[in-house]
Amino acid sequence: MPGPAEQSSTRPAQPDPAGPSGGAEPVRAAEPVGGAGQAGGAERTGGAEPVEGAEPTAADGASGTGADTADVIVVGAGPAGSTAAYHLARTGLDVLLLEKSAFPREKVCGDGLTPRAVRQLIDLGIDVSESAGWLHNRGLRIVAGGRRVELDWPELSAYPGFGLVRRRADFDELLARRAAAAGARLVERANVAGPVLDERTGRITGVTARLGEERRPVTYRAPLVVAADGNSTRLSLAMRRYRRTDRAMGVAYRTYFTTPRHEDRYLEAWLDLRDPTDPARRLLPGYAWVFGMGDGTANIGLGVVDTGAVPREVDWRQLLRRWCDDLPAEYGYHPEAVTEPIRGSALPMGLNRQPHYADGLLLVGDAGGTVSPATGEGIAYAMESGRFAAEAIVQALARRTDRGRDLALRAYPQALRAAYDGYFALGRLTAAALSHPRLVGAAGAAGLGNPALLRAAFRLMVNLTEPNSRDALDRLLHLLGRLAPSSRG
Repeated sequence: MPGPAEQSSTRPAQPDPAGPSGGAEPVRAAEPVGGAGQAGGAERTGGAEPVEGAEPTAADGASGTGADTADVIVVGAGPAGSTAAYHLARTGLDVLLLEKSAFPREKVCGDGLTPRAVRQLIDLGIDVSESAGWLHNRGLRIVAGGRRVELDWPELSAYPGFGLVRRRADFDELLARRAAAAGARLVERANVAGPVLDERTGRITGVTARLGEERRPVTYRAPLVVAADGNSTRLSLAMRRYRRTDRAMGVAYRTYFTTPRHEDRYLEAWLDLRDPTDPARRLLPGYAWVFGMGDGTANIGLGVVDTGAVPREVDWRQLLRRWCDDLPAEYGYHPEAVTEPIRGSALPMGLNRQPHYADGLLLVGDAGGTVSPATGEGIAYAMESGRFAAEAIVQALARRTDRGRDLALRAYPQALRAAYDGYFALGRLTAAALSHPRLVGAAGAAGLGNPALLRAAFRLMVNLTEPNSRDALDRLLHLLGRLAPSSRG
């Protein structure tokens, strides 16, 4: 699909390391974060002045001429990493954005974006019009118990009243190129192997990586590192950030098939998800989806939360195939219509890896477990976490003392808790309730028969409320969020 103008080439020249040519003046710290633990201990000046007509390349990341150092290193150019890199670079900070693959590259995803994600895209200055290659949708269609209910996205002051669909291979590259256009130095095929640590303080001061097809060893240095390297997050594990076992994990599997319904203006979720090999035909704690892509195909998949009640022996690929076989004839599904293999991925939920900041390392997106336990939505929260991290870093690098910088950085996990504690806690309670099929069936039947209750549950699940509304529903949703237990518990 066509994209905004900056996507006209899949390998555009990289911006000059000195930063963007316009925008805010660079924000620089008087000392590197961590004081004596950082290389040199001298004030950063932002590097050499740009050379007219110079076009640095990805290989410059290991030249040894200063391009292997930065104010901030962001590991991973997915939605979280690219969003963080964009907001950092636009202030004038020198940002290295390291991506282990080469664009375009695939990710397992439903490809549907809620208004929360749309807001973040607009804030990045991305053209989200249909002429720029996006398919707009009006809301969510729920299918359960033989009934269909269509719920429109609410029109709110904080969020637009529409969602989007776009393939992740195209979407992720668009965000990475946007960060590069803002001044971030994007280095593709930079497979980060581990952290570089200060022996005295234990702080991270950079990363080691293997660069290019030849896997040439390189070292990049910066006083702050953002881990945006997904659920596997090798960097977080090397820094002893382990997953909380009291947080639910999800799984998602998806494929694409050609369909006459490819321009459907509603995201579609089927709640009656069952394992056909289960003699009891119990409901599974999750849903299947069909999201029209607008290009002749639909993304079709399933997502399930592991609440402890899910049988370990379920073959998710076979389950998806069997579920597809039962689709109504008007969808046009048949095995020969499938255009890509079924791929699966884990979904780290509910802020399940902590601390989100310590010793110079910040965790964003899937690396920090920002997927919603209620819906499995990940992109919006990944982008928001990237922005929260960038805001904390910009403030920290303007401070003049180690203590001041560390205090500013600790605002990042505080921002995550303030934004998500209540909503994610409610999502965890919902996930736990999903392990009781009779309760789910009764609640579903009651909800589908009560439009007001269904609208309230819908807005609660997708986390779309007015921040300061006097509306009774918004006030109730905010109250539920405040009463929910903390993610620290």
